[in-house]
Amino acid sequence: MPDTLTKEQRHHCMSNIHSKNTKPEILVRKELFKKGFRYRINVSKLPGKPDIVLPKYKTAIFINGCFWHGHEGCRHFIIPKTNTDYWMSKIRNNQHRDKESVLKLQQAGWKVLTIWECELTTTKFPEIIQTIETIINTSPIHN
Repeated sequence: MPDTLTKEQRHHCMSNIHSKNTKPEILVRKELFKKGFRYRINVSKLPGKPDIVLPKYKTAIFINGCFWHGHEGCRHFIIPKTNTDYWMSKIRNNQHRDKESVLKLQQAGWKVLTIWECELTTTKFPEIIQTIETIINTSPIHN
């Protein structure tokens, strides 16, 4: 399907996409806070600058947008028909950086969770939160 927006309109749309405080991040953060977990957001001292960091439990959570991080097999991950080489390169670089960040965190003893935007549907959300809780609660507590 061809792009129906002009170059300027597309630029405006893309420039309004933010990398932090996205709706999926806020949704997960609110639920964790409600359950009594306290966290830090976008900790720049950690590899990959995780979206949510629970230092007490040494747990880092990345909440990835399906398009931006190339979620294979997802309906949200559709390569644009124009400027395809640019987008493929950008997404491959994001995936490579994601893998390196996760590996560095794990090597430093952190538990790392990656949550995909498409997993945060109404039906899957309670299960995702339960998984996070389980992983957090199996982490050693550091004072």
